[in-house]
Amino acid sequence: MALAIFDLDNTLIAGDSDHSWGEFLVAQSIVDSQTYKEMNDKFYADYESGCLDIFAYLEFSVEPLTRLSMEKLQSLHKKFMRDVINPIKLKGAEDLINQHRQAGDRLLIITSTNRFIVEPICKSIGIDEIIATDLEIIDGKYSGEVMGIPTFQEGKVQRFNQWLEEQKESSDGSYFYSDSINDMPMLLEVAHPIAVDPDSALRKEAESRHWKIISLRD
Repeated sequence: MALAIFDLDNTLIAGDSDHSWGEFLVAQSIVDSQTYKEMNDKFYADYESGCLDIFAYLEFSVEPLTRLSMEKLQSLHKKFMRDVINPIKLKGAEDLINQHRQAGDRLLIITSTNRFIVEPICKSIGIDEIIATDLEIIDGKYSGEVMGIPTFQEGKVQRFNQWLEEQKESSDGSYFYSDSINDMPMLLEVAHPIAVDPDSALRKEAESRHWKIISLRD
């Protein structure tokens, strides 16, 4: 049995759930349409270019959660799943997950997106073990603060190593699937790094290192 580890956004789904959640909040008139959209798009461009300030982004993206009750957030997320996420699920991802499951591998998603957004998505595609950016909850509401290390770039490796120790698990023979140059630190940690529909920077790295490159898109 090996660990089969997956990034989520633009790897197992054909889009970025974090950026899409921001667009969804704009569409639902939860946030100011022009200002929020401009900042959401700017942060996403920074992410794609590999220069995202994760702490500035989290301060921006988590703030709307602090203004809404858990009941309202859960209701919004159900609509988000139905209208935004379900249409971008990938059959190729489902097949890949099933391939590893049938091989007896342990399945894990590690994503920089916060747990509120990703946990229902991960569970809906059949993976219950998740390492994500964790948000503080006080008196039943999000406080706006992040708990622990954000799972971004080197932070993914740090959180992954914590998880390995807690689970008494080994990374021997492990696989990691990702689309993003931001995941280079994590890709370098595993026995089998695999680029999935990679961005141009990751494709260049994967080709130079002779890593496997696959597509899960139709």
